[in-house]
Amino acid sequence: MRSLVSRPALVSILCVSMLSACTTTGTRPAGGGLFGRSSQPSTPFLANLQGGIIGRSGVQLDRGDQTKALEAEYKALEAAPVGTPVSWAGDDAKGQVVANAPYQVGNQNCRQYSHTLTVDGRETRVRGAACRNADGSWSPLT
Repeated sequence: MRSLVSRPALVSILCVSMLSACTTTGTRPAGGGLFGRSSQPSTPFLANLQGGIIGRSGVQLDRGDQTKALEAEYKALEAAPVGTPVSWAGDDAKGQVVANAPYQVGNQNCRQYSHTLTVDGRETRVRGAACRNADGSWSPLT
């Protein structure tokens, strides 16, 4: 019998359900869930990208733009349909991430992807690949 809900959709629903139950205490402002408003990578999911492929681009981004770029890489790898751009825009830069079809390396799901960055009107395109870890984070292949 075929399931009515795809595995990525189910994972997304579970993540949203778990995150919606989160509360914050203390004086620190809430981060806004998985993709918080913090200027630093706010989750292990972004930290595990280790700067993503933008880190190898030679393009210098401020911390806020870098976080937005990494969030777009994570979203493209985790949930974007093949070939669908995930766009982001920061204060000084903008970009698009496009993920290719998933493939298997051992027991890990992996995806090749490209990231087009535009800074000061100059466009730079970098390509790379990342594999999904058991905890849901993605690690770039180097």
